[in-house]
Amino acid sequence: MGVAHIHSQSGGTLVHGNIKSLNIFLNSQRYGCVPDLGLAKLMSPVVPPVIRTAGYRALEVADFRKVSQASDIYSFGVLLLELLTGKSPVHATSSDEVIHLVRWVHSVVYEEWTGEVFNIELLRYPNIEEEMVTMLQIGMSCVEEET
Repeated sequence: MGVAHIHSQSGGTLVHGNIKSLNIFLNSQRYGCVPDLGLAKLMSPVVPPVIRTAGYRALEVADFRKVSQASDIYSFGVLLLELLTGKSPVHATSSDEVIHLVRWVHSVVYEEWTGEVFNIELLRYPNIEEEMVTMLQIGMSCVEEET
């Protein structure tokens, strides 16, 4: 809801530009909050927000300095995948192989091993699998490449 609110402001031209797990918190009423709005524009032009947030850059954003509502949506999708898997957006294996979360999730789901995607800690909650699959579908929709 926070991202949708941001995108509805200023005639639909406002973007966050730095959506990631470190920028989401719960307030005292347990509502998710998206802080850091507007700080992306104040950051040094040498290090634009889409570069600072490795793994969160939308694939269709050709200009590394340009953030958009589409890049915010992509970042939100990565955030959902991060929550569901318990994995970082980009991480290295013990053999120094770099794993990109979005590509990994796509490959696992494509091979129809969807159950392998989810963080084992989440599966201890009863009757949660259906909701997790729905969240996975939402996350994957957010990170789809525009064609």
